[in-house]
Amino acid sequence: MRTLRLLESMRDVPRAAWDALGGGGSPFLEWDWLALLEDSGAATAATGWLPRPLTLWEGERLVGACPLYVKGHSLGEFVFDQNWAAAAARARIPYYPKLLVAVPFTPVTGARFLAAPGVDRGEVIATLAAALERTCGEHELSSAHVTFCLPDEVAALEARGWLPRTGWQYHWTNPGFASLDDYLASLRSKRRNQVRRERRELAAAGVEIVTYVGDDIPDGLFPRMFGLYRRTIAQLPWGQQYLDERFFTLARERVRARLVFVVARQDGRVIAGTFNVAKGDTLYGRYWGAERTVRHLHFNVCYYAGIEHCIARGLRRFEPGAGGEFKLWRGFDATATASMHWLRDPRLADAVGRFLAQERRAVAREIGWLGERSALRRDRRGPAGDG
Repeated sequence: MRTLRLLESMRDVPRAAWDALGGGGSPFLEWDWLALLEDSGAATAATGWLPRPLTLWEGERLVGACPLYVKGHSLGEFVFDQNWAAAAARARIPYYPKLLVAVPFTPVTGARFLAAPGVDRGEVIATLAAALERTCGEHELSSAHVTFCLPDEVAALEARGWLPRTGWQYHWTNPGFASLDDYLASLRSKRRNQVRRERRELAAAGVEIVTYVGDDIPDGLFPRMFGLYRRTIAQLPWGQQYLDERFFTLARERVRARLVFVVARQDGRVIAGTFNVAKGDTLYGRYWGAERTVRHLHFNVCYYAGIEHCIARGLRRFEPGAGGEFKLWRGFDATATASMHWLRDPRLADAVGRFLAQERRAVAREIGWLGERSALRRDRRGPAGDG
């Protein structure tokens, strides 16, 4: 017989049992990463991220789970529903708190419903989804949201009446390049010359870029990376600092093996850097910071160095994070992302459903338009485009 348990922390879940569920290969679904967000104070009740891991047990064996949070706001999600909250307020429908199945502050697609090997994944998704719906009713929560989820999760939830939402990000794909010259050759001539110029001019400014992986990352880089992250957040009018220095300290202790730091030095000083995470065949760009304004610094540290690392290590995909149309001009192409939404009030669900139907059509057109303007040569991307 299977039983559901709504727990209060990742610490209530045995680490080995959680990681045995797999997580679809994502480093962000690992117990260490989720516990790190809690233990550092980033994802806690005090920050509006109340952890409530939803778990499914067969006796004392963990057979399914999802990373669940009770949210008192919509910050740090990267799937923006504040307009829905405003519409709900006008209709006098309480929107917060709500349920969110996601990895906090992490707009990266991956499994959201985890199932043990040999267990019917479809059954696990259906059981956990029903529990989310039931929890909303029992605790008078407005809604449940599953962000950056996988296609089979979309299909299973849509069959239950959940509302699908589509977005996009810019991803770079490595078809098997042997060198950076192969990457450059894949670009249209205008973009290829642009990349070469941006790399050449940064080098002429006396900036050196170095990549450190795992145990090779110097201990002193962790507080330095936090300082760069905080400085950049403070300079952005829309910036939100979700992490503090304790996160970077604990990351050094707990998830160092997954980390890839790219730093830029000028006059012997680290002036910029990126905090990246790698697992399997994918590199994920997460946090960037700089203390000086140097022409082309951002593109070289955040994108070209990551591409070079992927080629050198044989990684097949580089996801540099949300936003940034300038990524398109450097060989990153628009890739669809998906989220699913269940709203308890039928009036709000109807209004959101009509909005999402229109939005999906607009997003599909936008992805198509961006695809036609890919920086890749025509023979590298099929018939569409202006190679």
